[in-house]
Amino acid sequence: MISLLTIDYSLPFTNPVLKFLLILIIILFTPILLNKIKIPALLGLIIAGAVIGPNGFNLMERDSGIILSGTAGLLYIMFLAGLEIDLADFKKNSKKSIVFGLYTFIVPMALGMFAGLYLLEFSMATSVLLASMFASHTLIAYPLISKLGVAKNRAVNITVGGTLITDTLALLVLAVIVGMNTGEVNLAFWVKLSVSVLIFGATVMLIFPIIGRWFFKKFDDNISHYIFVLMMVFLGAFLAEIAGIEAIVGAFLTGLALNRLIPHTSPLMNRIEFVGNAIFIPFFLIGVGMLVDYRAFFKDFETIKVATIMILIATTAKFLAAWLTQKTFHFSVDERRLIFGLSNAQAAATLAAVLIGYNLIIGTTSAGEPIRLLNESILNGTILMILFTCTIASFVAQKGAKNIALLEHSETASDEEDYLEKILIPINNSDTIDDLLNLGITAKSQQNKEGLFALSIVDDYETGSSAEKHARKILGHAAVTASATDNTLHQLLRYDINIVNGISNVTKEHKITDLILGLHVKRNLSDSFLGNLTEGILSRCNPTTLIYKPTQPFSTLKRHVIIVPEHAEIEIGFPLWLKKLWNIAQNSSAKLVFFASEETKTAIDSLQLKHPVVYEYHHFKNWADFLVLKNEILKDDNLVIVLSRKNMPSYDANMSNIPNYLNTYFKKKSYLLIYPKQAGVKDTSPINLTNPTLLEPFDKMDEIGQTISNIFRKKQPKK
Repeated sequence: MISLLTIDYSLPFTNPVLKFLLILIIILFTPILLNKIKIPALLGLIIAGAVIGPNGFNLMERDSGIILSGTAGLLYIMFLAGLEIDLADFKKNSKKSIVFGLYTFIVPMALGMFAGLYLLEFSMATSVLLASMFASHTLIAYPLISKLGVAKNRAVNITVGGTLITDTLALLVLAVIVGMNTGEVNLAFWVKLSVSVLIFGATVMLIFPIIGRWFFKKFDDNISHYIFVLMMVFLGAFLAEIAGIEAIVGAFLTGLALNRLIPHTSPLMNRIEFVGNAIFIPFFLIGVGMLVDYRAFFKDFETIKVATIMILIATTAKFLAAWLTQKTFHFSVDERRLIFGLSNAQAAATLAAVLIGYNLIIGTTSAGEPIRLLNESILNGTILMILFTCTIASFVAQKGAKNIALLEHSETASDEEDYLEKILIPINNSDTIDDLLNLGITAKSQQNKEGLFALSIVDDYETGSSAEKHARKILGHAAVTASATDNTLHQLLRYDINIVNGISNVTKEHKITDLILGLHVKRNLSDSFLGNLTEGILSRCNPTTLIYKPTQPFSTLKRHVIIVPEHAEIEIGFPLWLKKLWNIAQNSSAKLVFFASEETKTAIDSLQLKHPVVYEYHHFKNWADFLVLKNEILKDDNLVIVLSRKNMPSYDANMSNIPNYLNTYFKKKSYLLIYPKQAGVKDTSPINLTNPTLLEPFDKMDEIGQTISNIFRKKQPKK
């Protein structure tokens, strides 16, 4: 039995429970306390690490456990940077990333070599290695920027891309310097390094997505998904080390490789960010703080001199690179702050370089003492440089991110002040809940956290029955799924005489703007479904209506192929459903491919000015030739067909063939049918309960809702 007397309370603590408790207390209370005095939480964690570390009060050692957790946190930061990046913007801004990457590598290298040779009077090899330490940087401020919601800003995108370039170049310089001092730099060295890096890059960027897509299709367990992703991060990091480069490059490329498979709005993404920000990243920051030695300030003049020069050169060089980038691409001052804040912090690659250089013995003195490539003054100066650059980076990045977030919020508010988005999802089948909610969450504006409504309808004559219990159960399931993405789901349990009445009345009562209906994967689209749908729900209410049949997880889709009828651009709902597709593209990284008329393309391009999204266009006008498109739909595509009510401008008589086409030629494909909001639809049209054609789909358990009412049920009113 353990008692108070048997626990070892000597410093540093050795009891694992006590050590972990102390770290959790720091993680919990440091941000709360420092937030009151406007100090960034990540800086507070570094300071806390310095206070409890071996150079502070010596409460804890920087042992293997701290190093292991810190390594995981560092890889997590780089992985998140690759995962959250907008691939379309990344591709569009790739040239700008290269320019910034070269700026932020060349400027610090030039200033660093000058400082090493002429101010500190080091050797050429030591000066080059010192300069490479200035050139590299760590995205320590990235979690802070991501939390403020500006991770997709173009300046962030460019900085993240440039980080990959400058860190890779800096680490290659490190490899060459080490090789030169060990006599290994020759033709074989360069061939081996080049081939291994190419094989590594191809493996991660080409094979990882294939493995990921297969896994997500094969397994649907949430815990397995997270463990799989974590495994891929460390596998990518390990392959990078085998290739001869740092693990952080592998983690970043793994994020890029899995980017399209993990939508930014998905529960999996929420779990990845939550665990990283709650555990792994704080461990890394605390571990960095434990390296800080305040005594170095008072050790000797040489250490103070070296540390001061290193801090000034590193900060000045990174500011100049950010300033040159701003002037080259005409960025704002706040965007420059983001670039500088993200790129100024020195930690991971810098720490790796200084430790390797410090441990590399290049000779001995006459007294037999080892001569190191990087001496103890540089080691201590590096630790102080890490503290100062992380401090400066945190404050600058926070200021720029806050200003940009406020600006974007005001613009979004002005854009949407007349359009309050509310999405209604009628549900009754537990098999389709996750698919429909994922679609709704992905299609909605991400600023809107309160606009999701789930509806389950119970027959008026079944109050208190098993049907009511089932309805409450699936609404609870839906609420849990939505909460996993940090969205609030409004649960609506309605008692009504039929499904059409229930959906149309809820749509009007809650001012619903979008309606999402589900088709079960095992059910076909009946010939009467679209006609009954338009006669029933769409004749009585006028939201943008999406009918979705999934055959594979939404995250594994590579493209959304959208077939648009002629004159769709003149319908009042055109920008509304197009904005939904815009959101899907931005939140899932899947590609949009439009088949439409030239007039529609012109309208899309005009909306692009306000909501820029990269898309591919193909001319298509004659719906009588609809089947020529079947060869355009690839294995992992989602077919999106924009339809219309009869007698509307965009209606085409060939739309009546769509159910047959889908059941015959696209049975194994995911597809999404869209009915746009259209002028002339009255919200007060009475429903004819005596029309047997209209009531037919609602009398069958399997017709609509898995075609509307295959998820709902209707009994005739008692006379």
